[in-house]
Amino acid sequence: MVNLKFILSLGFLFLVLGSNNLTAKSLVDKQAVFDMHTHYKWSQAEVTTPEQALAFLDVENISHAVVIGKPTEYALKLKRLAPKRIVAFYGPYKDSMDWFLWQRKVNLLPKVEAALQSGDYQGIGEVHIIGGGFAKRLDSAEVLNGFLKLAHKYDVPMMIHTEFSQPNYMLDICQRHPKSKIIWAHAGAILTPKQVDTVMSQCPNVWSGMAARDPWRFINNQHTDETGKLLPEWKTLLIKYADRFMVGSDTVWPVENLDSWNEADTGWQELSRFWTFHRGWLAQLPDDVAIKIQRVNAFKLFKIDEK
Repeated sequence: MVNLKFILSLGFLFLVLGSNNLTAKSLVDKQAVFDMHTHYKWSQAEVTTPEQALAFLDVENISHAVVIGKPTEYALKLKRLAPKRIVAFYGPYKDSMDWFLWQRKVNLLPKVEAALQSGDYQGIGEVHIIGGGFAKRLDSAEVLNGFLKLAHKYDVPMMIHTEFSQPNYMLDICQRHPKSKIIWAHAGAILTPKQVDTVMSQCPNVWSGMAARDPWRFINNQHTDETGKLLPEWKTLLIKYADRFMVGSDTVWPVENLDSWNEADTGWQELSRFWTFHRGWLAQLPDDVAIKIQRVNAFKLFKIDEK
C-alpha cells in the first residue's frame, strides 16, 4: 500500500531543494502575491537558511519579495539565490540600537550611495522614526534628507516607518521631497484612516504598506474587526488609493523580543499565518483593487515586468 504521508513529505522535500530552480515567472498566477516587506537577519539565520526562506515563499505562492537585511548583506544571501525574485533593500541597521542611532550616522550616506551604485540594492530602508524625543527635527536631519535625495537620484524607493500621533512629520517629509518615492511602512502604524488619508491625498509620492497590520502586531490599531472583516473606513481608504497600497508579511517574530541573543527570530516560520490573514481581507475588496494591492502596484513601483 502506498504510504501517503511519506509521499507528501518527499514532495515537500523536493519543493525545498528545488526552490532555487523555480523561476519567478512560473509562480505568477492570479493567486500569487508580491510581499513588499520581509526581513532576513542574523537572529533568524540559525533557524532559517536562505534556501529555507525561499522555500517558505514557494509554499505561500509569493512570486517576489522585498528583503531587508540586518546587517544589510543578509538580503543579498537570498538575492544571489533568486536574483529575479528578490528585491534587496539597503538596511542601515547592524543592531537594535540603530533604530534610534541611524539618524546621527552621517557616515552611512556614502555607504548607501555605493550600494545603490553597485546595482545590488533597489531600495533604502526600513528606517524607523519614532516620536517621544527620538526623532530629529527635519531641518537638521542630515541623514534622513540625504537618504531621500539618494532615493531620488537612483530612482529607488525608501521605506520609512513613522510612529507619531499626528501625520505632520510624514507630511513634512513627503512634501519636502516630492520627487522621492516613499514606502510608508505599516500605513502610518498608529494613525487613523483619516490621518493616513491626509498624507496620501497631499503626497502622490507615498505608497502605503500594510505589512504587520494583523491581529498579532499593531493590535491597538486594526483595520479588521475580531472576525477578520475589513472596517468600513479602512475599506474605503484602500479602494480610494488602490494604486498606492501594497501588502507584505514583515517576517519578525516574536515582535516584542526584537533580535534577542538568547532566542531566535522565527518570523519566516510565521509566514503562512501572516499571509492567511492578509488574503482574508484582500478577498473582501473588489477584484481589481485586490490584485493591485497584492502584487500589481509593487511590480510597477519596482519596474518589474509581471509577464
